[in-house]
Amino acid sequence: RLKRFLHEQGRARAPLLSPSHCTDRTRGQVQRTASWMPMSKWALRFSSRAVAFLSVLAAVALSESAPTCSSNLAGCVAGSHSVPAGLPDDSSAALGLLQRGLSAQRAAPASALATELAQAASPIQGQLTLEHFRKGSQRGCYDRATRNQWAVVDAHLHIRPFGGLPVPFDELTQWLHRAGILFYNACGIGQRLPVDSNCTYYLDCPGTPITPSIKNDMFNAQAVLDEKALMSTVLGPVVTLSMSFPDLDHPEKIVPQMKLLDKEFPGMFGWMGELNVVKQALFSNSQGYPVPLDIMNHWAPFMQELREKDIAVGFHSDLGNDAEPLKYLPLMDKILELYPDNKIVWLHLGGLSLQLNPLPPVLLAAPLYADEHADIIRERLRRHPNLMIDLAWDVLYKELYTDPMKRQLYVQLLDEFPTRFIPGTDFVAAVTKPEEEYRLELNQTSDIFKDVSDAAFRNIALGENYFRLRSLDYSAPPVC
Repeated sequence: RLKRFLHEQGRARAPLLSPSHCTDRTRGQVQRTASWMPMSKWALRFSSRAVAFLSVLAAVALSESAPTCSSNLAGCVAGSHSVPAGLPDDSSAALGLLQRGLSAQRAAPASALATELAQAASPIQGQLTLEHFRKGSQRGCYDRATRNQWAVVDAHLHIRPFGGLPVPFDELTQWLHRAGILFYNACGIGQRLPVDSNCTYYLDCPGTPITPSIKNDMFNAQAVLDEKALMSTVLGPVVTLSMSFPDLDHPEKIVPQMKLLDKEFPGMFGWMGELNVVKQALFSNSQGYPVPLDIMNHWAPFMQELREKDIAVGFHSDLGNDAEPLKYLPLMDKILELYPDNKIVWLHLGGLSLQLNPLPPVLLAAPLYADEHADIIRERLRRHPNLMIDLAWDVLYKELYTDPMKRQLYVQLLDEFPTRFIPGTDFVAAVTKPEEEYRLELNQTSDIFKDVSDAAFRNIALGENYFRLRSLDYSAPPVC
């Protein structure tokens, strides 16, 4: 597989080990692979361990090869300065290091280079830190066999409840440190219970109306400012503030409020959501009703503002319910049709809710079965390249991941689209909840990552998809 990779890279770009630049021994190896099949994406999907081994192997081989190869390192290895399309991101990281190391080979002994590359391929020891995720930092690889495989990103964390007191921000930060969360979205909740209500959760107070509000977003921003020093260590976490205030039924108010937040907290908000397109769980609190299709046309100003600022938006859009499983699917389809250039995140694994529980696949299916649901997501991911799917909510674990038949369907989906999912818990940090509850929800929402491929694990659990979506200057370490 390694020799095939060397040869196919030579066909895709300038030769990685060109016969004209290397010894007879190396030239013979390349010539023997010359009749192998042309480049294909599946041939590039080898493990990070193989890539790391390739890096060390190449460094050692250079110390044994003829001087002509050492004097033509850029031609032998670099070819062009970009990694070809189809190469997994974890491979790109290892190859990037290899290219930088080889370009410095003339000034450094091969044994020193091999040592550096070997260190990069060694499993990370101790707690993960932001230093392991800095671009250009090669401080080891992530060993799935020795770690809990929890996500290091919580892209869906509500740091204040609907009403009542939140977990103190400094205390919550310490929870995240202990849980290994290095990056998270600080989501507000765009609706508030009445100020005279003693509820913290809307489901505990059916009949009590909740109303849209910008208060939570401002509280969150001030909390981040107040505890900035606490998050300045290598444990972070790196916080992205999310705008949760928008009332999608009244889009004319959204841009002015976005500008207000940016005036009061310049440049601090880099996400929008969770925005309710339809949320059946709120119906008994006079909220969450489906946004009329004709109103979606009037979203254009705030969606344009998001595009210009490179901000993703997360929509809570229920798929349906057990009686009518696809009742609300046209709403998300309309959004994707109207705003194809926006970074859109469909929350809760494509609109799942307490009102809709996909059943195990059977020969005769009604109302909606897990394989059908997976196909709905699959079809929309293929049609809409800017669509991402959020994996937040512990109900996914309870209803899908604990069922072996359902679980396998979603593992296959994540492996098929490893660059299109982001992790999250959907935890609501009310002061009445203990740290153990957050850790339980993180464990449950991360459980499916134990079964996915290395490529999917690195992109999703280790945050590469999130970094790309947020345009952050971080990169996930390779998987051992």
